[in-house]
Amino acid sequence: MTKQARGRSVWRFGLIALLGLSGISTVTGAKDFTGLRGRVVDITGAAIVGVTVTATRVSTGLTYSTATNRAGEYELRGLLPGAYTLTAEVVGFKDYEKAGVIVYSQSSRRVDITMEVSDLAGAITVSGTVATFNVNDFSSYDFNTEEYATIDESGFSSVVTRPLSTFSIDVDTASYANLRRFLHDGLLPPADAVRIEELINYFDYDYPEPEEAEPFGIVTEMGRCPWSPAHRLVHIGLRSRTVATANLPPNNLVFLLDVSGSMDDADKLPLLKKAFSLLTLQLRPQDSISIVVYAGAAGMVLPPTSGAQKDKILATLSHLEAGGSTAGGAGIRLAYRLARQNFIEGGNNRVILATDGDFNVGVSSDGQLVKLIEKEREFGIYLTVLGFGMGNLKDSKMEKLADHGNGNYAYIDSLLEARRVLVEQMGATLLTVAKDVKLQVEFNPAQVRAYRLIGYENRRLRDEEFNDDRKDAGDLGAGHSVTALYEVIPAGSDAPLPGVDPLRYQQATLRPGATGSDEVLTVKLRYKPPQGLASRLLTRVLERPVSGEVPSEAFRIAAAVAEFGLCLRDSPYKGEADYDRAFEQVSQTLGRDTGGRRSELLFLIRTAKQLATESDASPAGNP
Repeated sequence: MTKQARGRSVWRFGLIALLGLSGISTVTGAKDFTGLRGRVVDITGAAIVGVTVTATRVSTGLTYSTATNRAGEYELRGLLPGAYTLTAEVVGFKDYEKAGVIVYSQSSRRVDITMEVSDLAGAITVSGTVATFNVNDFSSYDFNTEEYATIDESGFSSVVTRPLSTFSIDVDTASYANLRRFLHDGLLPPADAVRIEELINYFDYDYPEPEEAEPFGIVTEMGRCPWSPAHRLVHIGLRSRTVATANLPPNNLVFLLDVSGSMDDADKLPLLKKAFSLLTLQLRPQDSISIVVYAGAAGMVLPPTSGAQKDKILATLSHLEAGGSTAGGAGIRLAYRLARQNFIEGGNNRVILATDGDFNVGVSSDGQLVKLIEKEREFGIYLTVLGFGMGNLKDSKMEKLADHGNGNYAYIDSLLEARRVLVEQMGATLLTVAKDVKLQVEFNPAQVRAYRLIGYENRRLRDEEFNDDRKDAGDLGAGHSVTALYEVIPAGSDAPLPGVDPLRYQQATLRPGATGSDEVLTVKLRYKPPQGLASRLLTRVLERPVSGEVPSEAFRIAAAVAEFGLCLRDSPYKGEADYDRAFEQVSQTLGRDTGGRRSELLFLIRTAKQLATESDASPAGNP
């Protein structure tokens, strides 16, 4: 092998090691490889999942990384002999570093790691004083031009005057990852950045797979509302059938990547390149990938290429550099043109847009972009949007584009989040199994006096739009789940409600049998097959729970996440919502903590509580 060829081989292996080609490593215990292995635990000896473990070769700076598995184990193979610095990083714990770790040829050295819980107070203390921020004046910071759509929370609706609640599903999770970024930086997120439905839908609730004859499984449950004890909480869960990655139809993917000057930060283009390299490593020979970039102008840097040519795709990604203004509109046009030219009948034809959303050259208005995307949606080309970075994130624009493109919107704040979205949830992210999915809930006034849908403010539909197949709605990917919560006031409650004067010409009456029924509500779901034009209808009924029935784990987790969101938003409907109760509820369910996400949620709740306490204690006007 020539020196040049050896260099390419080392570079390629280093990149694959960095990105974790085989996913979270499974430690075999074998000792016949050159590298490092071990277990990462906390001070109690409990395994820590998802820790990024990195070995950096002292002489060359070459890095190898992986993540710990569910047992807290890691394994770094293929290291060159020599001295390394070993580091470990994960949310909620202090960074670990060990210098002078020697790796010997054909020998795996075991290095176990114990990590300490991070000291949040120390992390946000500056010169002996606590740094706090006025979250109500977020726009006052000159360096920050982030944009969020206004969320106008709706109050309680009387079942007598408004018996129906209708909305489009939402599978986006960007809000959760974005608020995580704020909290990691020692900031409470602005209220309009907190979309509670996206917080709830970030988590997996282990809903059962649908029955064989149906594309969806629907679960319903009712229990006491934690933050309003006199009220009840209704939990509605929806799950689509899982499709194994190997069984996904062929992909015609166009990566539309923002390489403008605004992307020249470590959490933008460098992270973007790693994220798309992760996706590239999952591709199959039948998949086709094209890459379009845009800055001052838009251009194709990779023509349609088979997924078998991973080296070619990875090399193209590695050479991307940031600079120039942002011709986002021109880039979107070119990407859709390329997707049309290489359209795969029966395949997944999709543009994946990765950007901070800062379009400022060419076609950039929301209206123009939405019309373009809607036109291509009807042709069968969908849009996924991935947000990156901070400071000028155009959250509202990206969410709108994804909604109108029959796709989803995720925010990538780390390589682990990229793995979750583009590897673990590849089917859900890339394969749409149902489109225009709508839910309509009819409440029984004999059981429910009033109700309030938590979140979904920008997904509400008029009641008559439920049966209108021309009305666009949310789309569901393979294996995706959707959760909605209603806070309801039981019939017979004397709680004051806003209302209207009595009607002069008509009067609402109950149907015979409604009063004696245990039915609380009826859930109706409409959806279209991916290539269909006519919707199909599914119906489920929720009956009043048996006295003393214990709420499910899914109910308790979803309720805790919602309570967390109400506190973050300082919602006028938060009642007795409390960070401590949300923390306690989540902590009771850590036995089935897939991927360590509930443990991370505990850290975020604790962080938000401390920041909120410090913000309340600071003098007004002195952030």
